[in-house]
Amino acid sequence: MHESVAFIWANLASRPAMLEFKRLNAGYGRAQTLFEFDLQLGAGEVLALLGRNGAGKSTALKAAIGLLPTFSGEIFFHKIKLNDLEPFQISRLGLGYVPEDRRIFTDLTVMENLAVGRQPPRAGAPHWTPEQLFELFPNLGRMRERRGSSMSGGEQQMLSIARSLMGNPSTLLLDEPFEGLAPLIVEGIAKTIRALKHKGLSVLLCEQNLRYARLVAERVCIIEKGRLCHTGTMAELDADPALRERYLSV
Repeated sequence: MHESVAFIWANLASRPAMLEFKRLNAGYGRAQTLFEFDLQLGAGEVLALLGRNGAGKSTALKAAIGLLPTFSGEIFFHKIKLNDLEPFQISRLGLGYVPEDRRIFTDLTVMENLAVGRQPPRAGAPHWTPEQLFELFPNLGRMRERRGSSMSGGEQQMLSIARSLMGNPSTLLLDEPFEGLAPLIVEGIAKTIRALKHKGLSVLLCEQNLRYARLVAERVCIIEKGRLCHTGTMAELDADPALRERYLSV
């Protein structure tokens, strides 16, 4: 193994696991879409879960946050089993979630949306105030009283992330955060994710666009038809065109 890749793996192995999926089977109703799914997210890591549309990426995130029941297997966050907990209980443990469709309150202003997401500070996680978030997202700071319905897609995405951060999470789940955004906004969101990593947050990012995942992730897992089929560093994936062609080409 190349020396730099070996160093990355040794560094990752030394980090405690924040979020763990263990042989998880889950789906919608009777339709199973996740099969024997195993994944570990380390402390302070940005991990990209890659796969084509419909591969099972969103299923994994929804199961973790309690929006989908699990058939079998286990999910742990800070060593606490999540399977039988309600979404609000999981959120209070410090697991944040930004859904693919953003789900901001369009009738509320920026400040009101942030107030909805507020939770008390928690040990081991950054504490966020609206002013700190406006430093992270200057555009939001200039539209504090603007209603969600009057914001662009990129602005809504920023607000969705900011609202989740108001819960002071230690780990953030991001479902396709770059989808439908202009390149300049994509770079801004990527810069924000890198800043969150530097503050110690762990981030699990679902993405089908490898180019976007490269902007933020150091390690990748690839899912195909609900099964995890590859785990490695971004450098390893970039060095293997056959792997990219097999699992990520459209």
